[in-house]
Amino acid sequence: MAGPRPVVLSGPSGAGKSTLMKRLLKDYEGVFGFSVSHTTRKPRPGEEEGKDYHYTTREAMQEGIDNGDFIENAEFSGNLYGTSKSAIEDVRAQNLICILDVDIQGVRNIKKTDLDPIYISIQPPSMEILETRLRDRQTETEESLQKRLEAARQDMELSKEPGVFDVVIINDDLDKAYEELTAILIDEIKKVQEVKS
Repeated sequence: MAGPRPVVLSGPSGAGKSTLMKRLLKDYEGVFGFSVSHTTRKPRPGEEEGKDYHYTTREAMQEGIDNGDFIENAEFSGNLYGTSKSAIEDVRAQNLICILDVDIQGVRNIKKTDLDPIYISIQPPSMEILETRLRDRQTETEESLQKRLEAARQDMELSKEPGVFDVVIINDDLDKAYEELTAILIDEIKKVQEVKS
């Protein structure tokens, strides 16, 4: 695949990945492109097809997975999630830096491919702060929240393993975390800007 090096952003739900990603996309318009994942879960209020996710059926998604159309996929809370090869190619064809938002399972799957992205983990300062952030959202049942917290505990442990991520950013201050993120990506950003200018 041609184009600038993709970026894999990972980290538990509530660590601030989406907030940081939205800011990057806004500040560097025309530089980054988001690889829109597929999911079998129902849209949440305010989410849009093709922008937040490609919403699909379990049968259609499983068929795509079986056909090798996905670079990574995982099951969480009874729903399938995955990144299709075509979603990445669509972004890279526009000479944009493709951002993939994946969980730790996805990171492991991508490591087995020839994608060669920059692996960045966004982590919360602590489990307590993460739990507060997730509870403040008020989007989950208690059972679903507990599943997310357990997944987060595992994610935080795995992010400490050497060689899994190129960089781990602890998001205890959003502006500081954003500065760290842009500093890591500035070389790729400049490459895209030079091509466009």
